[in-house]
Amino acid sequence: MVPIVIIVITSLLLIAYLFDITSKKTSIPSAILLLFLGFGLKQIFNYSHIEIPDFTSALPILGTIGLILIVLEGALEIEFNKSKIPLIKKSFWGGLLPIISMAIILSLLFHLIGGFGFKISLINAIPLCVISSAIAIPSVRNLTTSKKEFVIYESSFSDILGVLIFNFFALNETIGFTSVLFFVLQIVIICIISLISIVGLAILLNKITNHVKFVPIILLILLIYAVMKVYHLPALIFILLFGLFVNNIDEIKSFKLINKLRPAHLNREIQKFKDLIIEGTFIIRSLFFLLFGFLIETNELLNVDTFLWSIAIVIIIILIRIVQLKLSNLPILPLLFIAPRGLITILLFLSISPIQRIDIVNKSLITQIICITALFLTVGLMYSKRSLKVNKN
Repeated sequence: MVPIVIIVITSLLLIAYLFDITSKKTSIPSAILLLFLGFGLKQIFNYSHIEIPDFTSALPILGTIGLILIVLEGALEIEFNKSKIPLIKKSFWGGLLPIISMAIILSLLFHLIGGFGFKISLINAIPLCVISSAIAIPSVRNLTTSKKEFVIYESSFSDILGVLIFNFFALNETIGFTSVLFFVLQIVIICIISLISIVGLAILLNKITNHVKFVPIILLILLIYAVMKVYHLPALIFILLFGLFVNNIDEIKSFKLINKLRPAHLNREIQKFKDLIIEGTFIIRSLFFLLFGFLIETNELLNVDTFLWSIAIVIIIILIRIVQLKLSNLPILPLLFIAPRGLITILLFLSISPIQRIDIVNKSLITQIICITALFLTVGLMYSKRSLKVNKN
């Protein structure tokens, strides 16, 4: 039995690697291919009457680790300097305003049509408003540097801000001055903890001489994140700040403390660390989307009752995206297509307590929206790529 399991897992990861390579040419996100691969594998197992264990509990664990690695990988790609400030501002507002506007619109729809309370509706709406960096970032490899950087910033900010806003409403029974003050205090605390943790991890990265040096750093990052989550602190801020710090060590090497870290030596170690993160992210992300696809039921994917809601929500996503890009003076194409829902939507949906869930927002709706936005992204990028070739000719 063990050899069979090894054969299946390694074969699936090798197929995932082929998807990753071909996505550059086909513009089809590897995540959507992995979803359908996992779904197809489930149908084969069902047809063959092969008994399999329940993997549902593994999905949030893989998703959380994947989210950490994806945000870290994105942050490690970002070069921060004065020239990037306008782009960062656009990306920040591009991540925040669509979440707020869409959450309000969907909450009003859930409240008016479904008769649910506005706060409960808001908690259920927020997961649908967040761009998935797990799908968006790997999909923009062929875009220009400026557009690629915007998507990396925007999707990372969307993930972080989405989690912050979701936790604020989900964890506070009443919303008032005290809850807002406590929320601001959390942000301050996380920044202080992040600063201390980042300096400590950078020192370890520089000082460890053992042949195993990057795995302990990654484990510490996961540990710090988990401890912060236990205390309901916005832990993704720490991940983003750590990635930005280690990747932009040259920009702050004038500080005495940074000079003591030997920036030239540290840069070489950071490059090795970055390569390991990229490899690890690929494995975890692939396993997550394979598992999510495997757990999709046919009746959920083809649920007619939620399909109209799914189409309506995707139309709202597109309309808000157009307004956002126009206000930011950014090109509509191909950025219009890069607003997929994915990993973070699933994680936030699974985080909603049973007493806070509403009937409209269920696994069928989540699955359909993820698939529709991923297909929209695929078709859009393929069209943009073809148009670019025509214009060149």
